[in-house]
Amino acid sequence: MNYRLITIEGNIGAGKTTLSTLLAKQLDARLVLEEFSDNPFLPKFYADPDRYGFPLELFFMAERFKQLNALLEPDMFHQVTVSDYLFIKCLLFAKVTLAEQEYQLYKRLFDIIHQQLIYPDILIYLQAPVAKLQSNIHKRNRSYEQQIPDEYLNSIQQSYLSYIQQRSGITLMVDASNANFLEDPRHLQVILEALEKDYTQGIHRLSLP
Repeated sequence: MNYRLITIEGNIGAGKTTLSTLLAKQLDARLVLEEFSDNPFLPKFYADPDRYGFPLELFFMAERFKQLNALLEPDMFHQVTVSDYLFIKCLLFAKVTLAEQEYQLYKRLFDIIHQQLIYPDILIYLQAPVAKLQSNIHKRNRSYEQQIPDEYLNSIQQSYLSYIQQRSGITLMVDASNANFLEDPRHLQVILEALEKDYTQGIHRLSLP
């Protein structure tokens, strides 16, 4: 395995946590999952985004930094780490969520701390249409997510895609329109086989059967 830190990313409901968990099991890897359920502002944000956007994003940034900063410590039991988020998602979501002045303050804080973190050897981005995202969100049935508007998901999607177009590093762009990593083992196998290959810097596209 040439990739010691593998990060899975995608929009809300894309399947990041499912794929990360399955990959970590297959690769005997350390697993880092975003602890979004601990954010006390999340249900409040979906009910009143203008009021709770800034504390929501600030809480997320602090928790993400704490988790990813721990990766600087060596793990004697695992050679590979799989994470289900990038730290840059702090800025990508904040750009959509916050008013301009709040975003500029938030970005100043982000710029101070992000340089202390390590970045993934490879990024796997799960790209799915909004209809698929909404279907997955409905299936997992978190009450506070059920009213997320399509416009918000579209904005997040565009924020991710703009970032990926200009990022350095290796990105595997996976068409996750029909992804079902839990029930179709072929889909996980495509990802596992892709991780056995060497890639040049840039975007490389994968399709699932």
